Amino acid sequence: MFCNFYYKINAFKYRRKICETLSGIYNSTRYECAKATSPRLASNTRLKLLFFGTDTFSLPSLQALHKNTGKGGLGVVTSFKNPANAVRGYAELHKLPLHRWPVLPEACQEYDLGVVVSFGHMIPERVIRAFPMGMINVHASLLPRWRGAAPIIHAIMNGDKQTGVSIMRIEPKHFDVGDVLAQREIVIKNDILMPELHSQLAEEGADLLIYSIDNFISCLESATKQNGSYATYAPKITSAITEVNWSQISAEQLYRRFRALFGFKHLNTIFQKKAVQLISVKLPDKESADGPLANAECGRFLYDRNRCCLLVRCAENSIVEVHQIRIEGKKIMSAMDFNNGFLKKMNSTLDFSFTTK
Repeated sequence: MFCNFYYKINAFKYRRKICETLSGIYNSTRYECAKATSPRLASNTRLKLLFFGTDTFSLPSLQALHKNTGKGGLGVVTSFKNPANAVRGYAELHKLPLHRWPVLPEACQEYDLGVVVSFGHMIPERVIRAFPMGMINVHASLLPRWRGAAPIIHAIMNGDKQTGVSIMRIEPKHFDVGDVLAQREIVIKNDILMPELHSQLAEEGADLLIYSIDNFISCLESATKQNGSYATYAPKITSAITEVNWSQISAEQLYRRFRALFGFKHLNTIFQKKAVQLISVKLPDKESADGPLANAECGRFLYDRNRCCLLVRCAENSIVEVHQIRIEGKKIMSAMDFNNGFLKKMNSTLDFSFTTK
């Protein structure tokens, strides 16, 4: 038994050496290396895949792979820190081979290809090299646009008209810079909220992943390098982005930010020295932007009885509607409740305005 184990480990080491040697000989290194070192790829049979993921964006891809490869050809790597981990729950439910992150290279060697979807961890080079065919990633943008941790949020927040999903090769020590095997573009609807776009891209990513694996050779041959000069970046979201500076943000920009953060974080402002969360925000009709607030200072607001909302003055002579808010220490309330419970009871000489912290 020990001899068999020793032979198996060394066989994998030799296979990797063959791969590295071929990569220096052939121009189409990825294809030639993969074909030479993977009997399953050469014989056109199902690849053995090790899936890396942690969250709800990962789950549709895992489900699609499970359906496409079957139990025997799929393993899962995930973090055990979060008890609500959707990927871990699915793997345990369906009795898929489950590995706790961080994973050792030896655990990866029985698989042909590593597949990463919304994993959130930098994968060491020794793990990437453990796979004969390397690793690929499902990224929720049209790379090289929006490299980084929060591409969906940044796409909405910056007013992009389209986004999509990319299947790319993972390169050591860098995020989202590898060759792109496949892409699929989708339109961003004007009023879409982040959870809806998140779900849509998760499903599109899963479908494109299956296509890329089923057509792996042709995708490798047609893979394109990213043009770094066109790269934009989508860093992790911090609480600073939720703070509204009314004099520096237009109504359109605020509405995009609200939609981008919806279901994740609330926009914040200050009223009468109390923290206020903006729970429901909309853009008004064009004609309602003209009126009593036309020449008011940014952050000034009034209650509109016809629309049952607060109209708030923003930068660039623009107006936004606030329909629901939460005042510090209180439950969510409608603009009407806010008006009846707070504004009517206040002295009319007080300044009815939102401020920044």
